[in-house]
Amino acid sequence: MQPKNKITAAMLAFFTGFVGGHKLYLGKTGGFIGLMILFIVSINVGMPISLLVGVMHGIKLLKMTDQEFDKQYNRGYTPVRRGPLEARREQQMQKYEQIPGNKNVPKPKSKISPQSAMRANPFKASGIKKYKDFDLDDAILDFKKGLEIAPNDVALHFNIACAYSLTEQKALAYHHLQRAVMSGLKDVERILSHDDLAYVRIQPEYEAFRASGFTHNPFKVQASTENAASDEVTTPIESVAEDALLAQLNKIQELKNKGILTEIEFLAERKKILRQ
Repeated sequence: MQPKNKITAAMLAFFTGFVGGHKLYLGKTGGFIGLMILFIVSINVGMPISLLVGVMHGIKLLKMTDQEFDKQYNRGYTPVRRGPLEARREQQMQKYEQIPGNKNVPKPKSKISPQSAMRANPFKASGIKKYKDFDLDDAILDFKKGLEIAPNDVALHFNIACAYSLTEQKALAYHHLQRAVMSGLKDVERILSHDDLAYVRIQPEYEAFRASGFTHNPFKVQASTENAASDEVTTPIESVAEDALLAQLNKIQELKNKGILTEIEFLAERKKILRQ
């Protein structure tokens, strides 16, 4: 079903509203019949009643917000407003095979096409549709189910990483980007430039992650934790380094307390440790 357009409906009300043209366009058969009857009455009494009603309907339609119009005339349809950012995003999804690409492009016979893969894994297709419409929480749920069927699917790992990035869950985004690379993702350019991964790229852990070729995840993510509703993650590796530093400081403090290190030696050792 194609969504109804508010401007089109309003223009029809202005120019054909006297016979209910806009009502017919909006699928309101009863209103169309009522305005046709009013048009006949207007002719008989010699007054432009139906014309005035059509103009009033047109003004009312123009004053409605897009949300009000959709709620009243586009029930069951969730329109996605397309602007420059959405168009760029869709181009990136086409480029990175997150959604089916040009069907006219020949594919090697030995390679499974994205469409065939989606038919074999229905959660992949449903997840991508929800992801396109920014229904990110439900998209993540579908991608997880898809990964239960195909745990090494590169596209699923990449898609769910993008969804986690958009919902600002950086540890899980890093985890799935690592899994995508380890599962065979060769074109890391998509990690470096994809708009939906912008949140991942501004994190302090990103440069180290990039330097490792996206194979060394700065976070430890437990599979059981990821499946939990909270999607919480364990402490980052940086905290492990902090614990080691604290242990060294405690050690020299203990040596000082035992009289093995003088105050000057203690301060010198402490300075060395803090410079590491």
